[in-house]
Amino acid sequence: MDSRLDIIFSRRSIRVYTDDPVSKADIQSLLEAGMAAPSASNRKPWHFVVVTERDTLRALAAAHPFGKMLASAAMAIAVCGDPAISDWWVQDCSAATENILVAAAGLGVGAVWLGCHGRPERERAVRGVLGIPERIGVLSLLSLGRPGEEKGARTQYDPARVHRGDW
Repeated sequence: MDSRLDIIFSRRSIRVYTDDPVSKADIQSLLEAGMAAPSASNRKPWHFVVVTERDTLRALAAAHPFGKMLASAAMAIAVCGDPAISDWWVQDCSAATENILVAAAGLGVGAVWLGCHGRPERERAVRGVLGIPERIGVLSLLSLGRPGEEKGARTQYDPARVHRGDW
């Protein structure tokens, strides 16, 4: 592994958290990282719903079939996109989601990506808990907190998935 890319290789899905909060400065940095993502025609169709209230985190944990860790997370961010702003909102918001995840690793914040887009029942559930308008797409829900588990850095490079010149 190339050590210059350590922050990327250290990004792992963290589902266990301590009781320590994520600071307001770190939350701001996560959002800035998300908004630094590339965006088709620089349309920036994203919206972010930041959740730190325990009751709402518990409601999200109950709403998402794979989101049980949200009940003990310090916070969550719902990454949403406005299709009226850009037909490429899914790609743009995916890039923003990954930027937040990599930034979290750099800040010592554990995080896991919970998919919503493409599963209408998940989008509806998250939209209902957070009051997100129907016209807004819900791409992902990020569970974040100070890591209560350690996972080593890794690459998942697989040369069988690389095609050079043509398929």
